[in-house]
Amino acid sequence: MHKVLIVEDDAELNKSLTSYLLRHGFDAKGVLDVNEAYDAMYEMKFDIIITDIMMSPVNGFEFADAIRSSDKSVPIIFVSARDDISAKARGFQIGIDDYMVKPINLEELELRINALMRRAMIISSKHLEIGGLVIDTDEHTAYLEGQELSLTKREFDILYKLLSYPKKTFTRTQLMDEFWDSETASSSRTVDVYITRLREKLSACKNVQIVTVHGLGYKAVYSEKAESQK
Repeated sequence: MHKVLIVEDDAELNKSLTSYLLRHGFDAKGVLDVNEAYDAMYEMKFDIIITDIMMSPVNGFEFADAIRSSDKSVPIIFVSARDDISAKARGFQIGIDDYMVKPINLEELELRINALMRRAMIISSKHLEIGGLVIDTDEHTAYLEGQELSLTKREFDILYKLLSYPKKTFTRTQLMDEFWDSETASSSRTVDVYITRLREKLSACKNVQIVTVHGLGYKAVYSEKAESQK
């Protein structure tokens, strides 16, 4: 049973989200502000966090940033009345995994939670198969149709990161922060060079595409029918 933390200062919406998830097999806990959320996280480890943005005294951006400073993997979904690109961009730059605009469709929320949990399972498995592409982090190898791809360590790490979060957009800054030394003289445009190389090396793979998200960064898109995990 997946443990879900809901941080929402609208008491009625909080109750609605929590009740729906409880009825549909989740271990859901609702809190009204970030301070209550920290108390809940101290007592229990959650599998996924759903949080509003516009709250006080600590807002959702600050909350998500604090989480990401200590936990890079727990999925975070923003639910907000804000439907502007600046809020979405800021959220994804911090490292959230999904963004939903109020009013929230509860069935859609459930689908998105399940999708994020599948991705989390892929990451923990350390083995990913997408059609003819096979990636193993323990061996640090990638094979396409049985032929090993010649990837540098950084190319491998970027590829696995993107494929582990299908359809999630990563900004150039996020990728730079994770895979380059903080003191590197390289600019964020260096990421473009690596993406170009990866696209060339994956050109024969019909199930995977690295897509440019204009104004934000990059994401991997692939056919889920071709996906399996071990």
